Amino acid sequence: MFQGTGSDVGKSLVVAGLCRAFTRRGLRVRPFKPQNMSNNAAVTGDGGEIGRAQALQARACGVAPSVHMNPVLLKPESETGAQIVVQGKLRGSAHARAYADLKPTLMPAVLESFARLGAEADLVLVEGAGSPAEVNLRRGDIANMGFAQAAGAPVVLVGDIDRGGVIAAIVGTHALLAPEERALLQGYIVNKFRGDPALFAGAPATVKQATGLDCLGIVPWFKDAHRLPAEDALALDAPAPAAKDAAAIKIAVPRLPRIANFDDLDPLRAEPDVRVEIVPPGAPLPRDADLVLLPGSKATLADLTALKAEGWDIDVRAHVRRGGRVLGLCAGYQMLGRSIADPGGIEGPPGQAQGLGLLELETVLTPDKTLRAATGTDRATGEAIAGYEMHVGATSGPGTARPMLELAGRPDGAVSRDGRVMGCYVHGLFARDAFRAAFLASLRAGRRNPGVVYEATVEAALDSLSDHLARAIDLERLLGLAR
Repeated sequence: MFQGTGSDVGKSLVVAGLCRAFTRRGLRVRPFKPQNMSNNAAVTGDGGEIGRAQALQARACGVAPSVHMNPVLLKPESETGAQIVVQGKLRGSAHARAYADLKPTLMPAVLESFARLGAEADLVLVEGAGSPAEVNLRRGDIANMGFAQAAGAPVVLVGDIDRGGVIAAIVGTHALLAPEERALLQGYIVNKFRGDPALFAGAPATVKQATGLDCLGIVPWFKDAHRLPAEDALALDAPAPAAKDAAAIKIAVPRLPRIANFDDLDPLRAEPDVRVEIVPPGAPLPRDADLVLLPGSKATLADLTALKAEGWDIDVRAHVRRGGRVLGLCAGYQMLGRSIADPGGIEGPPGQAQGLGLLELETVLTPDKTLRAATGTDRATGEAIAGYEMHVGATSGPGTARPMLELAGRPDGAVSRDGRVMGCYVHGLFARDAFRAAFLASLRAGRRNPGVVYEATVEAALDSLSDHLARAIDLERLLGLAR
C-alpha cells in the first residue's frame, strides 16, 4: 500500500506506473483504492462508477475497470457534503460529520472488494488517500492505516520533495502514527525530484536515524505527467505545460466550483494547435474564443448560480451574438436550456433556476442515475463517437428534435436552429481522433493539422512512466515487501 505524506504527492501516478511496470513483467496486477474523493469518475462495465485514477490504473494493468477497484467514492457537492458511492452504486449523501460516523460501517464492503481483487491477481497495489498523519480523521479510518491494519498490508510512504519539507513530512508522519501503525511501514519513496540527486545524498541517513526507514527510490520529476488524465481538479489551475501559438484554436472553459469529469478536455489539450483556456473566477470569458465549452458539474444548480454570479452567462450570450460557438457537456448541456429543476434535492437543496436559454430544453433532476457506455455518430460530421454517460436528470423540449448525436438508434443532445449552440450527455466525446479532427475543422476553416492519436499518446505516456519508475525504484525490493 502506498500512502502519502499529504495530498497531491503523486500517489496515483506512482501506482499507475508500477501497475504497468509489474504487468509488463508478466504479473497479474490490480489497482485498489479503498476510499477516493473525486468528481472525476469513470463508468465501469458492470454499470457502476469509480474514481478516474483507478480507471487509469486499470488501463495500466491491461484490464477493464471494476467497481471493486474503488469501493468507496465520495463526490463532493458542497464544502462540507458529498455523495457516497459504495461498490459503484449511490448510497446517499452526507455531511462530513455524518460521514465520520458512517465510515466504520463501510469497512466490510471495502474488505470484500479487496478480497475479490486479490483472488484474481498476483499483486494488488493499494493507494491511500491524503495522509495517514491526519489524526483528526483517524477514527473509523478506511482509507489509510485503518485499511492497512485490517488487510495486513505493508505500507510505503510517498513524499513530494517539489513542495519542500519532504524530510520533515516523512519524519513527522512516522512520529504521528501509533506504534502498531508504524510496524506496517516498510520504507519511503521521494517523488517529484528536480535537480542534482547528489544534493539529497545525506538526507536518507537523517530519515533512517529518526524513523528506521529506508529510502526505496528517488523519483525525478516526470515531465509527461500532463499527458495522463489528472485526478484532482486542482490540476486545472496549474499553468499549461507549454505555450501555444497565438493562432491556435482557442477553447474557453469557465472554471466551475464543482467541475466534474474534466478529463473530457484532455484530448483537446493534447492537440498542438489547440489552446484550452481555463477561465478562473473573476475573469471574463475571452472575446476571441473560437468555442466556449461548458463542462460537467457535480452540483448543476449551484454551479449555474456561480456561473451567473461571475457574469459568464452574459459573456456566453455575447459570444453567441458575435457568431461564436458553444458546446455543453452533461451539466453544461443542461445549463444551456431554459430551466433546471431539482425538486427532490438530488444534488443539493431543492430548487429551480432559469438556464441560459440558448437551447429549447427543460431539465428535471431525478433520483435515477444513468451510468452506461455510449457509442454512436455525430450528426453534423457523420463521425463515430464513443464515451460514457454519467448523469441524473431527464431533458425534454422542442430542442431535442434536433439532436447532436445518434446513440445506438436513439437521439442524444440538442443543436440550436442556427447550429452554433449544441450539447449532449456523452463524456469522453473527444477521445475519438476522427471526430475530434472533424469538430475542430468546423471551428477553424482550413485547419490542416493532422492532430494526435490520443489513445496511443496515453499508452505511450504509461509506458514512459513505467520506465521512469523502474529506473528510480528498486522494483525487486518493492515486490519482495508484498505479502
